[in-house]
Amino acid sequence: MKHTWLLFMVIFSFCGICRAAATIKVDKIAPSYWWADMKNPELQILLYGNHISSSEVSLSGKGVILKEVVKQDNPNYLLLYIDLSEAEAQTFNIALKDGKKKLTIPYELKPRVRKGEDVKGFTSEDVLYLIMPDRFANGNPDNDIVEGMLENRVDRNDSFARHGGDLQGIADHLDYIADLGVTAIWLNPTQENDMKEGSYHGYAITDYYQLDRRLGSNEEFKTLVEKAHQKGLKVVMDMIFNHCGSENYLFKDKPSKEWFNFHSEYVQTSFKTASVMDVHASEYERKIATDGWFTSVMPDWNQRNRHVARYLIQNSIWWIEYTGINGIRQDTHPYADFDFMSEWCKEVLEEYPYFNIVGETWLNSNVLVSYWQKDSKLAAPRNSNLPTVMDFPLQSLMNQAFDEETGEWGGGLYKLYDYLTQDIVYADPMNLLVFFDNHDTSRFATTDEKAANLTRYKQAITFLLTTRGIPQIYYGTEILMTGDKGNGDGELRKDFPGGWQEDKINCFVPDGRTALQNEAFDFTRKLLNWRKGNKVLSHGTLKHYSISQGTYVYQRVYNGKSVVVIMNGTDSPQELSLKPYQEILPQPESIDFLSGKHVALTDKLSLKEREILILCF
Repeated sequence: MKHTWLLFMVIFSFCGICRAAATIKVDKIAPSYWWADMKNPELQILLYGNHISSSEVSLSGKGVILKEVVKQDNPNYLLLYIDLSEAEAQTFNIALKDGKKKLTIPYELKPRVRKGEDVKGFTSEDVLYLIMPDRFANGNPDNDIVEGMLENRVDRNDSFARHGGDLQGIADHLDYIADLGVTAIWLNPTQENDMKEGSYHGYAITDYYQLDRRLGSNEEFKTLVEKAHQKGLKVVMDMIFNHCGSENYLFKDKPSKEWFNFHSEYVQTSFKTASVMDVHASEYERKIATDGWFTSVMPDWNQRNRHVARYLIQNSIWWIEYTGINGIRQDTHPYADFDFMSEWCKEVLEEYPYFNIVGETWLNSNVLVSYWQKDSKLAAPRNSNLPTVMDFPLQSLMNQAFDEETGEWGGGLYKLYDYLTQDIVYADPMNLLVFFDNHDTSRFATTDEKAANLTRYKQAITFLLTTRGIPQIYYGTEILMTGDKGNGDGELRKDFPGGWQEDKINCFVPDGRTALQNEAFDFTRKLLNWRKGNKVLSHGTLKHYSISQGTYVYQRVYNGKSVVVIMNGTDSPQELSLKPYQEILPQPESIDFLSGKHVALTDKLSLKEREILILCF
């Protein structure tokens, strides 16, 4: 009897193996669906499953044409290239056959719910509010820890750990953000970062088509965009095409070694991306800068591989079409392949002509930054096709200018004047993202709150919101949150007070803020809401004057209206002669927007130390 039972178990197990072998399993399909009537009719579908490359592939769908089936070195991948130029919205079948094994995959081609022209990008009319989702507010504690994910702890006392902030927390405070007066939110990466540690910041993506479940679901992200739009807020999504996380299945079980730079072997980048545009640079310098890896756990994509390129381009288009986001901030833009990034920008803007993309161009001079902007003469005959670049040189100067005494030939506000005299290097100065802090830099207020912080802050935020470009504010800056990069990146990314149920201080409401914080908040809110819809500031030309008596004077003018900003950059009162400024002072008197007081504009103007006047004509 015992032997009979054993024989039965062997036969049963063998039959089970035979049944398993009679099927084909696909674990990943990317993208999981697509849309009909896209301007680019070619679709790449990536299939991932155990030894599927030996399968024969066929499609059954109206107007759906299989152009190419590509096998990789790894037998677990198949890449399908499909022509949809004649296809309407439908569900068609992808059939895989390997001997007796068969699998049919229904693939949905959705109808488009919006035209590409309907997607409006952020512009100089907007002010972006940058949020690190893990550190802003925890609206759903139930998703703090997700079973099966590698980093499964929340510790708000550890600046390198996850703190539990999520999309629901942002949604819960959209009224606060809208009331502040900004018009767009930029979120640090929200896609899955299933890394063993340090996953809170989001910059090591492990699945490009999946939102990180500790922040919420794909559907929750889409809903957040819709809610933001209802409140007049645009949404900018952070993307990373230079590298991914080492836990990404495309790296752990890579299609081929050529999907990543240096044949998938870790070689450290030099971080010296100026070599890309340096006419004297060696080929070695260029290669190590662009192809080297950020860290050993951030493998560097090889965008010169056409399959990688198509995968990344399609991913960004998928998120735009799925959610209706208004812009993309591209991380570490100069570290990736120039020609690929140019093609990516071109394809996105062909599909969505009013969309906007801003590239992180962290370089130390305006000449180097200008190289990366669309239509730059410095890059010709190449063209990056990147509409907006980040003005890091101005960011650095703003963190110096408001602490120093301003002289006729240097120091303080002279640095801002001198820098703006060089805007000739930019193809489009109005399409520069201007800011004085973000998640990678020291906060503008580096020390505990003091009255001096408020004085310098008022001048800085006034300049930021009245100069050329697209302003960006980092969450918490409006309440003078502090952070010194010398103490680590976690110091720059503190939790917003009041975003967690257990917080004893709630800075989302006036009663929870100190008097100094409320003064900073109210000043910021007043300026932001005044700037909103003000075409003089968003579209107007900029005319400025060289420094006189430590004072910086500049004008914005549009369609017969103007704004004149007068800023004393010294710790002493000044008697400013108005004779040089008559061409921008059309009236003998004006009202200062900030104080509401009448200001006589005849012979001389008396200014208090560090005083700001905003005059409207």
